[in-house]
Amino acid sequence: MAATVHPATPSALAEMLRCAVDQKRAVALAGNGSKRLMGGASPAADVSISTTALTRVLAYEPNDLTISVEAGLRWSELTRILFANRQMIPLDPPFQADATVGGVIAANCSGPRRRLYGTARDLVIGMQFATLEGKLAQSGGMVVKNVAGLDMGKLMIGSFGTLAAVTAVNFKLTPLPEVERSFLLPFTTLSAAIAERNRILSGTLQPAAIDLLNPAAGASVGKQTWLLAIRTSGNAEAVDRYEREFAPLPGSVALEDARHEALWAHIREFTPKFLAANPEGAVVRASCTLKGVEAEVASFDGPALARAGSGVCYGYFAEVVEAAKWRRQSAGRPSKAVIEFSPEASKHSLEMWPSPGSDLEIMRQVKNLFDPENLLNRGRLYGRI
Repeated sequence: MAATVHPATPSALAEMLRCAVDQKRAVALAGNGSKRLMGGASPAADVSISTTALTRVLAYEPNDLTISVEAGLRWSELTRILFANRQMIPLDPPFQADATVGGVIAANCSGPRRRLYGTARDLVIGMQFATLEGKLAQSGGMVVKNVAGLDMGKLMIGSFGTLAAVTAVNFKLTPLPEVERSFLLPFTTLSAAIAERNRILSGTLQPAAIDLLNPAAGASVGKQTWLLAIRTSGNAEAVDRYEREFAPLPGSVALEDARHEALWAHIREFTPKFLAANPEGAVVRASCTLKGVEAEVASFDGPALARAGSGVCYGYFAEVVEAAKWRRQSAGRPSKAVIEFSPEASKHSLEMWPSPGSDLEIMRQVKNLFDPENLLNRGRLYGRI
């Protein structure tokens, strides 16, 4: 692998891409590399480019609830800047200490609060990216609503840097809630936990997050049982109403302030902690209907964690061969699964994205439009692109 270069400006990055194309040199593009185990193998490349020198805040209008930042800014620093004005971008990406803005967007990371606030496609309102032609392209803007039409920036979200290099991102912001409180609700069976999840979803009040932990995952917070972790927010009256509703449930616990923050930091960073403790391990992500969450979570023998209000389930395997076995056994199920994280050495022999769907051919055509020589981050999109 070539030595990594850190262009100081978007124009310099664009020029590096143009030169690479002129010389038909393969390019490895990344931010801080915090998610290098995610997706396909890190590509063998002639040129290695990092965006970590692009750290400027380009525009911040707290009254307009918008911010524009360069792609190399760490997500933790962006969070700190916004907190000073009691504002947030509620994506909750993992690897938060090291992840860059561009990396979060390129990997389409989200966390527990996606059920209420959505994913990056809902929170990004504009973007600048450098193409392999050496040009800087602008998509969207700094207003929450733009004229309808094709938003090229949306193609960059979840593309793993296979199309172009994200250099700046514009976000719409959300005020921090007046009050937040969390609740841990223990259950002896999965079906009981799902029944309570269903009751909550059919109620008037809607929590910001409803995460389900199986007993193996619950043990990490000291409760080896089925757990619903509920994040509530709003005014004091609304949050107090949640507490009255959950109080009759046996063993329910309310968490505030530092304990509330610690719980969600733990859940957000569950994957990084697992990977650090299990270097030969893998993480599977399975997307399903809300009705399908129960069967999906039950299929995992090890730790499992689900966004129970949005149908995204994560299974954790101490050995990558066990993840591959689970994938084979789950073939034909209605859920859509990928082996999201896996050891670098296993990626070339692992079928990470077994059923990409009918739109894969369209994705390949888009790749060909942006990168006809297949020079940029080839294979990073789960070995398919």
